[in-house]
This record gives sequence, C-alpha cells and structure tokens, in this order.
Amino acid sequence: MNRLLPGLSRRNLGRELLAGVTLIAISIPINIGYAQIAGLPPVAGLYALVLPTIVWAIVTSSRQLVASPDASAAALVASSIGGLAAAGSQGYATMALAQAIICGVLFLAMSAFKLGFLANFLSTPILVGFIAGLALDVLVSQVAKMLGIHIDSGAEFSEKCVALVTGLLGANVWSILISATAVVVLLLGRKTLPIVPWALVVLVVATAVVALTHAGDAGVAVLGAVPSGPPVITWPVLDWHQWIALVPSALALTAVATTEGLLVSRSYGEQHRYPTRPNRDLLAFGVANIAAGASGSFSVGASTSRTAAMDQAGSRTQLPSLVLAAGTVLLLLFGTALLAEIPSPAIGAIVGVAVVPLLGVSEFRGLWRLSRFEFWIAAVCLLVTVLVGAIAGIVVAFVLALVNLVRRAANPAIDVLAENDDPGASLLDEAPTGVLTADGVIVVRMSAPLFFANGTVFAQAVERAVEAAGSEQVHSLVVDMEGITDVDVTAAHAFDGLRTWLRDREIVLAFSRTRVGARPRLSRFGIIGDDDPVYSTNRAAVSALTGVDHGPTTTERS
Repeated sequence: MNRLLPGLSRRNLGRELLAGVTLIAISIPINIGYAQIAGLPPVAGLYALVLPTIVWAIVTSSRQLVASPDASAAALVASSIGGLAAAGSQGYATMALAQAIICGVLFLAMSAFKLGFLANFLSTPILVGFIAGLALDVLVSQVAKMLGIHIDSGAEFSEKCVALVTGLLGANVWSILISATAVVVLLLGRKTLPIVPWALVVLVVATAVVALTHAGDAGVAVLGAVPSGPPVITWPVLDWHQWIALVPSALALTAVATTEGLLVSRSYGEQHRYPTRPNRDLLAFGVANIAAGASGSFSVGASTSRTAAMDQAGSRTQLPSLVLAAGTVLLLLFGTALLAEIPSPAIGAIVGVAVVPLLGVSEFRGLWRLSRFEFWIAAVCLLVTVLVGAIAGIVVAFVLALVNLVRRAANPAIDVLAENDDPGASLLDEAPTGVLTADGVIVVRMSAPLFFANGTVFAQAVERAVEAAGSEQVHSLVVDMEGITDVDVTAAHAFDGLRTWLRDREIVLAFSRTRVGARPRLSRFGIIGDDDPVYSTNRAAVSALTGVDHGPTTTERS
C-alpha cells in the first residue's frame, strides 16, 4: 500500500478516508460549475473526477496535490474553443476532448525532456495578473447566473459585461434570493465552522427548496437531466487543421498548469518534508489529461484551493483522490436524478465565492507596496487577458517575463572593491565616487554573467570609474572574475572595446579569482588574453601591481 500511496498507514487511514469524503463534498458542486463555465455539459465535470483522478493519484510524486479542472482552465477552454465552435454543440465538446489530449502530449514531452525547471520561469506578478484576468471573466458569468440573466459563456469579456448590464432589468427575483442566501451561508459558514462542507450544504438545501416550491416554474434555471453511467472511453475525431487550431490554447493551458501545479507541489513537499519530482508530476499531468480527453472530460490542472482544503483536513496521501473517484462513480451510477433540480444561481454562488480569491486583490496591494514595476506587469497581464483574450494574455505573460529577466540582467551589481574585497562604490551610480582600491589600482567586480544585455553596461561603468578617479592617476585595472561565469559574442565585442580604451590610456588590464570552469570559454572569446596577468586573489593583484606587500602574491599566467 505504501508503494502505491506513499505516506499511507493504518494510523492515518481513517483520517485520509474522512478527507476523501470532504473532497467529494467540495469537488462535485465545483466541477459541475466549472463544466458550465467551459461551455460543456455538467457530466463532463464529473467525468474529470473519475479516470483522470485515478491515474493522477497513482502516477504523481506529490502526496497532496489535487488534480482537477479549475476556474482558469475552464475559462481558457471557453475562450479558446468558443471562437471555433458553438458552445453546447457536439463539435465543441469534441474539441474540448482533443484539447485535453494535446495538453497531455505536451506534458509528456516536457517530462521526457526534463523541462520541469520551466515552472520557475513565470514570475509571481505575471501569474497573479493572468489568473486574475481569467477569474474576472469567470466572475462576470457567475454573477449573471446568480441574477438569472442569460449571457453567452463563449462571448468576449466586454460583450459579457454589456449583456450583464443590459439584462439587469430582467433579473429574476427568486434567483437573486437563492444566490444571496447561498453567498451569506458560504461566507459565514467558512468563518464559523470551516470544517463543514458548506458548498454541499448549500447545494442540497437549494435543490430541496427548488424542488418543493417548483421555483423552476418562476424562472429559476436548473441544471436539468444529467446522463447516468460511468464515463465511456472514446477518442475525438477531428480534421487535422482543427487539431492544429487547438495547439495555441493547449500550450496556454499547459503553461499555466505546469507553473501552478509544480510550484504548489514543491511547496507542500517542502512544508511536510517529503520528496517531489517535477518531471514525474509532468508525466502525471500528461496521462491525466489524456485520460480526460479519452473519457469525455476536459483539460485537467492543479486545484490549489482543494489541495489547501486537504492539507487543512490533515491529509498527507493521495487516498482522498481515490475516494473522490469512487464516490463520483457511485453518483454517476445511482444519483444523477438528484442533480436535475440543482438551481443554477446556487452553482453560480458556489463558483463565484471560490473564484473571488483568485482576483488577487491582496497580491496586487502587496506588489504596489513592494515594487511598482512588478505591479504594472501584473496589471498589464490582467488587462490583456480580459480585453484581448486568454491566449494573448499568456503570450504577453511570457514576453513580460523575458523583459523583466533582461531588465534585471542588464543592471547587475558592479562595484569598486576596497583592499579587503568589500564593495566600495557602485559603478551604476549616476555620479560614481571613483574610489581607488590602492595607489593607481582599481579592482572592479560584476556579479553576473557577461552577455549581450550587460556587456556595454559593464564597459561604460568601468570607463566612468576610471575617469572619475582621474585616468592619469590610474595605471592598472583588475577585473574580479568570481561572479562572471559565462560570456557571449556581443559581450566579448564590448569588452574588446574596453580593452582598447584602457590601452590608449596606458592602463594595464589584469584579472583575479577566475573560475576554473569558466577559464577556457573566457580565453576563447578573448576576454582573458594570453599575456594578461591572472591573480588568485585581489590582494595578490594589488600587491603585484603596486609593489607594496598587501598579502599573498600568487600569480598565474593564462
């Protein structure tokens, strides 16, 4: 049992089974709502809790991460397929299956090529903005459902907002009453008795009230008939150009699930001191998505909220996921008739309350306080996602990630070192102090690889330092190479210009603390010449160049 479900023992079996019951209570109403967000029949959300959940629980290295469709995945499915087929049509559902299978293949490829490290590429501000944009789009749809206003789930965000505002006069009073009561119960219940599955309570009570009062006759929308029986293995049949049209959205879904899933998996693994393997988790996401596409569901990612709920329930294994799969099968076999009278406003309230935290209000506030630049990165991602589309949002997210990366790399720490190797003055200051390390000698250190984004910055910073100190007083420049681990052609050209500039002023160029592994590449690119002195320490360099004993004078020759 431990091999199949690491962490499970007789001591925690009862707790894990109880956590599984809680997971059933949370997941069934939420997945029904997410399926509707995606423009698919409710049963597609239930199918995601069977075969995909089973294979995920068996294959993953994480003992706690819950894999399931979430709000962001549902919104991406709706926005990407909505422009290719009519929501609710057979073609639309087939495309959702194909999209999940493409996601699965992409996950498998990432696992095979060991690309789990890519989870660190999208920064927190980018994820906050992108997910907040998706959540805002979902929230508008759920508010409309809560008010009894019909809007097209596949429409653009601006069209949804217009439809919501223009439909306010036709809002259904009974729908508003049901949804308002549901929201109050969910919010108050979460604060007073968080252990109670309030989403399930709301769903059961609201369904009973609608069935007894025949509120459906008064205009309250209900879920309707849900097909009974377990999921059937199938395969989507599409033209090749339709498969290709789904690739961009599948890439977006994969990117979001990879980043969120691997980060959450690692976080809980570190917190509870058990090992996780990112590439194994990518494999698990791959087989889970292929299972979803082959069993009538849609793309599966990581459910952060349900993972947190399981952690709070004391679960430390994947047994609750298997309990969830078994419970869903029983519901599909014997209980689908109970789902027909579920009121849509109650589902809208449950999903809406679950989605609000994804808006990231506190995260935006924190970004504004800590870094205005990163705040605006998150804001741009949000605006592009809601105004242009989810695919454009993920593209902009990657571009902004690159811009942010290059921006930071282009402004490395470049310091003049004092005789004790401590930084003396920053060379990126507008008015460098021009501190000399010793008589006639400047020792400069850059704490970053030397490449196209900072090669010219380094050369100009050194020139400013020499001029500020008085070029006639400087006879030697030592470059501390400890932080320079790599170089490229563009930076080599910039450094060659610096070498010429120093030679014209009869300033000797020397190097210290060069990393052994970096020496061959630095020499090949001409950063360190054959006749350049290379010293083991900065003190040795200063001693040799000034003729004053400052410590060890070990000297190497390239």
